[in-house]
Amino acid sequence: MRDRDSWLSEKKDMSRRNAAEAVFEDIRTAIVDRKLALGIRLPSEVQLAERYGISRAIVREALRSLQTLGFTQTRTGRGTFVVSESPARQLGGGAYSARDLMEARPCIEIPAAGWAALRRSHEQLTLLTSLCDRMDAEVDVQKWVRMDAAFHGEIAEASGNAIFRKVVADVRGALSTQSELVEHVRGRRKASNAEHRRILQAVAAGSEEDARAAMAEHLLEVKRSIIGITDERRTASKQ
Repeated sequence: MRDRDSWLSEKKDMSRRNAAEAVFEDIRTAIVDRKLALGIRLPSEVQLAERYGISRAIVREALRSLQTLGFTQTRTGRGTFVVSESPARQLGGGAYSARDLMEARPCIEIPAAGWAALRRSHEQLTLLTSLCDRMDAEVDVQKWVRMDAAFHGEIAEASGNAIFRKVVADVRGALSTQSELVEHVRGRRKASNAEHRRILQAVAAGSEEDARAAMAEHLLEVKRSIIGITDERRTASKQ
């Protein structure tokens, strides 16, 4: 309890655009660094709101993300407790493991991007451009994750290949879960937006080679992030 109270007494200035994301990251770091130990009950929403100088609604959003990713568990009438020092969810999602996604996505999404550059319609290009613009401006993680999945779905749609379209649609939920975890833990949103923009530019230019290369680069960066998170989890489990 002394560790928790000591941590709580450290007032935080939330200067980032997305305060909920900043609160999530601060609490996550405290859990990983064991300032908030396994089994401990987190301070109340009122106490956390006072610590960060924000509303309870923003605190609630951050706590929801912590629980979604498996760091905490809320018990009715008792509060929210720390249950893991690393994300409990698979780095994949649903029926698909992280390995499944890393192995399959390049086989589907790289050629899909190439065909999209050759076959996309004006309407599809307009939709992809709109998604990139909205992702650049979005600060809400959940909304950004949904648009991220939509972008990859639209690339598959623009490929004109029904198999690519169906496969990407089938794994959309898993991709969203993985994308949310990567964003929360690694903070790749800005880099991912730039990678999406390069894919868009190649598709707009009608360059199959550049579109394939841009998608390959994006998927490689996602893979590196997943491997980095996996390594962190292994290190934490050995400590």
